[in-house]
This record gives sequence, C-alpha cells and structure tokens, in this order.
Amino acid sequence: MRITTIDRCLSNHYRKWTLQDLMDACSDALYEFEGRDEPVSRRTIQNDIALMRSEKLGYNAPIVVKDRKYYAYEDPDFSIKNIPITDDDITTLNQAMDVLKHFQIFSQFSPFSDIINRLEDHISVVTKHNVPAIDLEKNNRLKGLEYVSELYDAITHKEALHIEYKSFKRRDGTPSEMIISPYLLKEYRNRWFVICNNARTKNDISILALDRIYSLEHDKSLPFVENTFFDPIHFFDDVIGVTKSIHSKPASITLKFDANQAPYVITKPMHSSQVVTKVYDDHSIEVKIHVVMNLELERDIIGYAEHCEVISPRILRKRISDHFRQSAAIYTSLEEDK
Repeated sequence: MRITTIDRCLSNHYRKWTLQDLMDACSDALYEFEGRDEPVSRRTIQNDIALMRSEKLGYNAPIVVKDRKYYAYEDPDFSIKNIPITDDDITTLNQAMDVLKHFQIFSQFSPFSDIINRLEDHISVVTKHNVPAIDLEKNNRLKGLEYVSELYDAITHKEALHIEYKSFKRRDGTPSEMIISPYLLKEYRNRWFVICNNARTKNDISILALDRIYSLEHDKSLPFVENTFFDPIHFFDDVIGVTKSIHSKPASITLKFDANQAPYVITKPMHSSQVVTKVYDDHSIEVKIHVVMNLELERDIIGYAEHCEVISPRILRKRISDHFRQSAAIYTSLEEDK
C-alpha cells in the first residue's frame, strides 16, 4: 500500500513532493483502506524508496531528489504500473493458463474466464503462442460433470442434498433416493466421485460416482451432518483409486515385476509407499507397497498381465490367480469353438 501510494504521488507532476508529503500521503492511505491511525515514520518511507530503486521487486525506479528536498521520477513517464512483462513472466502465464483451462467444469471459475481469454489473446499476439503446450487428461462427454460445481458449492457451504442415484449393483435399474451431506470431491482417472454421508447409513461414509447421479436438488431445510468420519487431507493416502471405507486397513503387498516392466514401475511407482526391496540378476525387481486391497489395486496388477506376480499376501495372490484362470477359460473355449 505504501509503495503504491508513493508511486501515485511521484506520478503526479503537478506538485512537488517532500519526504514529509510522502509520509502524510502513506499515513492517509493506510487510514483510509485499513483503518490504521498510526503515522508512517520517516525511516519507513526512506526504506520503501530504497526498495523501489533496487532490483529486489523488479522496479528499478529512477527516483531522484531535486533541490535536495523534492522527490520525483527522473523519467516523467515512469510508473511501477508500467513495468513491462518479461519473457519469463509470459512463459509462466502461458503455463498457468494451459492448466487453468482444464478447470472450466467449475462454474466458480466463470468470473475469470473473460480475464483468461483476454490474457491468452494478448499473449498469443506477443509470443505467437496459440498451440497448447500441456494437455491434461479429460473427457468432456462424461456424465455427471454438470454436478461438479453444485457439489463443490454444497461442500463449501455445508448444505445437505437430495439426489437420485442409480448404483451398478441395483438390478432393477431404477435410481434410489438419497439425502447426502457431501464432504469431498475426488477425481480418479478422469472420473469424479463425491465422498459423503448418506442419511440411511448415518455412521459411515459413501463414495458415489457422479456419472450415476440422475438428479440433484438443494434443500436448505435438510440437516447437514458434520464430517466426523475421516480426514479429507489424508484419507486417500493409503489407497489406489477411491474404493475405501472408514474401516479399511492397509496391507503390506509384495509384487515381482519382470525385467521388461521393471524400469516403468521404478520410474512410475504404483503408489507413493512403493519401495524396491530386491533386484534380481535378470533385472527383475521385487517391490513393496502399503495400501488398502481393493478393486482398483487388482485391476492395476491385472493390467501388467504376465509381467507381474503377487508374492504376498496370499489372499491377493489367489484373487489375481482366479482372475487369470477365468480369463484363460474364456479364451480356451473360443479356441475350441474354432
């Protein structure tokens, strides 16, 4: 606030500015905008001027003292507001906008859309940058994306919601009605989920896929159940994917990858807890992860096919073995039909 005030004063060439004038102007500005009724000291203003003159803030302001009394800009056209954007600034803005454009599903970003578009137009003229340099995974045709903003608002304002939800497990295919208190939005592999309390289950949480929501209504008369069930910051630390309950416990899982897949697993760990525990002579590796055993973990392991072996625990090894046995049976029957 002080530096902006000093700049405004020195940009006004219709009067001369002593150090006392600058002190008074800064004191008035701080009182007007912050209600601070303390005079700014002489030393503070001198330090501010020295800071403006330096490269520390990137201003290099040409502040001079005339007649040993009056402060002014040597260049009458100078102002800290006119500092040109550097090439590094342009690069940073480009990177930021490339990322921000992927959050357009949030209506909360709509006030910034016009600003982002104008910045993008201006930067593309300056740098001829009109091809994005980053492409985050997205699928705008996914069902349920229209609910992201509404759920976000309900979470931040602690509002209960009335929804119609059709579970894949519901055999008759009709949606069921739920009253939920939403706590957290979670994205996994370009699919969105809401972690919430379902009024029917009361003392537990539900993890609902947004593409299975058929309708959503706000109702401020519904009581909101406060989240006393889980820590939103760390709840998913020990899980691959989103399938987890508040009672789930992580297990120590040992996997062996052949030499073909080992480099990929090392450079792209399955989970943040991954540790390489053994390297074999044939360059295959053994790794350990500490995660909840769920469907997403099994699918990841199956995705490596013959390149991955579950060493332990035994129950997971059997599950994966059963999956491959059933798959082999399908293809065996196909060969027999020929």
